[in-house]
Amino acid sequence: MSEIRDVTIRTVKGTDIKALIDIDAKLLGQARPEFWRMKLELLEHRPPIASLVAETDGKVVGYITGDASGWEFGIPNTVAWFDTIGVDPAYQNRGIANKLLQEMVANLKKVGVTTIYTDVNWRDWDLVKFLDKVGFSRGDMINLELKV
Repeated sequence: MSEIRDVTIRTVKGTDIKALIDIDAKLLGQARPEFWRMKLELLEHRPPIASLVAETDGKVVGYITGDASGWEFGIPNTVAWFDTIGVDPAYQNRGIANKLLQEMVANLKKVGVTTIYTDVNWRDWDLVKFLDKVGFSRGDMINLELKV
């Protein structure tokens, strides 16, 4: 498929919730309205530079959400992360995720961020390949878990 050229990247708005829930449900096989209500509520209290949607023909077709560090866990404010990315399956492999990530990176650079982290399931090969392609590599931090 060819890249979609008429994509607008903009800040997430509360009115995007239905589109976010719909895209997420297509990707995960289940709707998570409470997750998105909580996420949008949290985003209202954070700078909007790292939570974006992609629109084409007036329709939201993708999203990315993240934030810059506020020194949580002693992490300096030059660090940011993204935690959620998704593109409607009908629009995948057409450059939208890359455009979302590029815009997020540009926004974060403007506020002094020099490093962006994310977590990924090691077996999510499509996401691992995408992140490798756009320049992510294994970082110095490690993911630890405690099963309870």
